[in-house]
Amino acid sequence: MTFNDLNLNTPLYNALDDLGFTTPTPIQEESFGMVASGKDVVGIAQTGTGKTLAYMLPILRNLKYSQQDNPRVLVLVPTRELVVQVVSEIEKFSKYINNRVLGVYGGTNINTQKQAVAQGQDIIVATPGRLYDLAVSRVLQLKSIQKLVIDEVDVMLDLGFRHQLMNIFDILPPRRQNIMFSATMTKDVDELITDFFINPTKISIAVSGTPLENIKQERYDVPNFYTKVNLLEHLLHDKEDYSKVLIFVAYKKMADRLFDQLEDLFPNQSCVIHSNKTQNYRLRSIEQFREGEHRLLVATDVMARGLDIDNVSHVINFDTPDYPENYMHRIGRTGRAEKQGHAILLSTEKEQDGLERIEELMQMKIEVLNIPEVIEISTELIEEERPQIRERNNPTKRRDEDAPGPAFHEKKEKNQKENLGGSYRREIAKKYKKPKTRGDKNYNRRNKK
Repeated sequence: MTFNDLNLNTPLYNALDDLGFTTPTPIQEESFGMVASGKDVVGIAQTGTGKTLAYMLPILRNLKYSQQDNPRVLVLVPTRELVVQVVSEIEKFSKYINNRVLGVYGGTNINTQKQAVAQGQDIIVATPGRLYDLAVSRVLQLKSIQKLVIDEVDVMLDLGFRHQLMNIFDILPPRRQNIMFSATMTKDVDELITDFFINPTKISIAVSGTPLENIKQERYDVPNFYTKVNLLEHLLHDKEDYSKVLIFVAYKKMADRLFDQLEDLFPNQSCVIHSNKTQNYRLRSIEQFREGEHRLLVATDVMARGLDIDNVSHVINFDTPDYPENYMHRIGRTGRAEKQGHAILLSTEKEQDGLERIEELMQMKIEVLNIPEVIEISTELIEEERPQIRERNNPTKRRDEDAPGPAFHEKKEKNQKENLGGSYRREIAKKYKKPKTRGDKNYNRRNKK
């Protein structure tokens, strides 16, 4: 099947021709008719298979020109970067269509976004928090929403957006089409579908947790952080093969720590993104990586969601994620659009449980490689790897509540004054010869004679 076999219109065909798209992916082919029919739809497909185009093509096909101010289509995504990306994709598809698209997310001036909303929009792409803020302020009216799309819904629930989603559902019109796309199906996602979707049509291109066949997966058992750095240095010296590498770590502190190491080893070749960085810094880092200015990008799991960067040669999991779904999202950044991808997983002894959960979800074993002999096995440990020191006979030491705190110290001798009450005031009066009669200015003068 080609896109010509779908019932599209001329503006969409022209946009697809400009982008060089000829053949729809399985999820695009299966979902077009279902989404276009107006029924509630749940789509499960691996990352990198074109889910954005899968739901936007039928929506844009049926989106009639209108001058109304209130939006008719709402797309919810978990991260700011994904808002920017989805808006960019919709604008490409809408090149020959007269519609208005706006992305709203936190971390930027809300008043600027209020002004843009007030000018009138057809499609809003948003993170749940900022969307709810705009709706509560009454600037953004959701009464005309006809289609609600929740992209990467499993991630949204993992990040704690469930309460905000409930609030948004309460202020949306009840008669609407619900469309949901995800790479994995979790218990929380299933509960959300049961509560808010009306007899949805389920499209499953692959069993939840099935990796793309075009991604080669390998792993190393590595004892600690600095040995991981040594192995990473060895691999990344091959600049031709490792031309565009996305490196995932567990948390923000680790991201900064690894970035500092890579800057020493490969100056001006790496960048880093995590939620503590400013929005402009994050977007600039992604753009520099996308354009090839930097070949290494260090990121946390939050950044793994939906990032669509072409020609990522390798995804290296510097840390093994606790949740196997996170691993699926990470490796989905390589091997996109049916190209060959390569994923490498580094695991310490403490991370073996996470590895087992990943292999159980995928129902396959990841090939384990031996660490090359030239790699130095470090004995130095970072703070998180050092054993916790406990007293031999008192492993669960209880704190003496009556003991002074760490900031306690004895007062200096000159400050250890005794409260003498009334007698203290009399002693002071003698010392400074205070007048006994108030207002008698000549009293002290007479006594001195």
